[in-house]
Amino acid sequence: MSMKTKKVKYYAGIDVQIKRGCSYYIIDTNKKYFSSGWIKDQIPQSFRNLFLDLTKNYNELVAIGIDAPRMPIDKLRKRSFNKKTNSWTNNSDEKLGRECEVIIKSYNIANPQWTRTIKDLPEWMKLGFSIYNALKDFPFVYEVFPSASYRMLEKENVKYELCLNNFSSGMKDMLDASIAAITVYDFLKGRGCEIVGGDGLGTIVLQRRIEN
Repeated sequence: MSMKTKKVKYYAGIDVQIKRGCSYYIIDTNKKYFSSGWIKDQIPQSFRNLFLDLTKNYNELVAIGIDAPRMPIDKLRKRSFNKKTNSWTNNSDEKLGRECEVIIKSYNIANPQWTRTIKDLPEWMKLGFSIYNALKDFPFVYEVFPSASYRMLEKENVKYELCLNNFSSGMKDMLDASIAAITVYDFLKGRGCEIVGGDGLGTIVLQRRIEN
C-alpha cells in the first residue's frame, strides 16, 4: 500500500523526561484508547521501533506530538513580538527562546521553558532533539505544548478516552502525553493552528486557533 492511500489512524503523544523515562499515549481515529506506556532504555530508537511496528502491523499512519522543542537556538534572540500589531521589533537585548515560543507567551497561552543554545541545553531538551531525529522519516511529527492545550480547553467539554494504565509511574507525565495525542488529533481535524516564527527554528501546534 502506498503512502498516498494510507490514512492517519493513530495519534500518539510523547512526554519527554530524563529520570522516569518518556511516557507515551496512543488513541485511534475515534479518540479511543489504543495503548500507553513508558520507554526508559535506548529511548529514541525504542520510539522509532514502537511506531514502525504500529504502522507495519496495522498498515496505517501514525501522527505524533512531542512535548519538547524540535531544535536548539543557534544564537540569542534580538527580536520582540507585539501581539497588537502582529509584528516583530528589533532590539539590543539578547534573550533565550524561539519565536514560536515568544508568540505563545505574548498571547498568555502558556509559559515556555525557553529553548537554549546547544552549549547550554538541559538534558531533557537534548533527549527531545534525539527523538525528533529518530522519527524524522515519519510524515506527521509535531511539536506540541500540553500546558497551552489545558489553557485553551478549560472552558470546553472536550472528551476522549482516558485509560489509567501506567499512570502510577508519573501521573502528570502520562496525562501530558495523552493531551499531546489529542492535540495532534484536533490539529489534523482542522480545529487547531500552527505557530510559526520568522527564525526558522520550528513550529508549535496548538489545539485551537488563537483569538485576538
